[in-house]
Amino acid sequence: MRSRRYTEIRKKVENRHYNIKEAVDKIKETATAKFDESVEIIVNLGVDTKKSDQMIRGNIDLPHGIGKEVKVAVAAEGSDVEAALKAGAVLAGKDKVIEAVNKGNIEFDVLIATPQCMKDLGKLGKVLGPKGLMPSPKAGTVVTKVAEAVQKVKKGQVEFKMDKSGVIHGIIGKVSFSSEKLVDNFNKYIDTIKKNRPASVKGKFILKTVLSSTMGPSINITV
Repeated sequence: MRSRRYTEIRKKVENRHYNIKEAVDKIKETATAKFDESVEIIVNLGVDTKKSDQMIRGNIDLPHGIGKEVKVAVAAEGSDVEAALKAGAVLAGKDKVIEAVNKGNIEFDVLIATPQCMKDLGKLGKVLGPKGLMPSPKAGTVVTKVAEAVQKVKKGQVEFKMDKSGVIHGIIGKVSFSSEKLVDNFNKYIDTIKKNRPASVKGKFILKTVLSSTMGPSINITV
């Protein structure tokens, strides 16, 4: 059952498609929670989820980040460990990362790894996989240049991944962002997804796009 607050603010959203500038302004108007709500995006894709070549996954360099300090861990060896720490990683070193995961001390948002460490990380798949932390080449988290990868993530690089129903869920910033920053992030998010369109997809690729604040109503977007 919806709260009275939600019911009242839902009345402010018309049953139509908004352009992105209108939508951002409406989200700011309807975000009435006592905390800085995230601006969430949902993209429904016209793909065949049974075909492996139509699984969409990658990363997006949002120009203004998502308004959250991202904690990065790096599974690496040798000089890459020091390079990762200098770049801003909160935890670095293959053995240290494995020890932390085994103890349940997963106090990081993104895990980056060098290719040679992936074999050992694979043994932690049952823990890292469900949490969305297993490094992947497609997600840009299996790298040879660890310092560069850490810096990108901390500056605003986010991963996107289609779920089993062909939907991508993500965040493009905070309600406190300026309208211009939210529009920039939205456009970069959509453009990146479009560039990842599989050649085998027929017909319309992006079927539906919705924005909302964490506690606010959904707003249909014209793409």
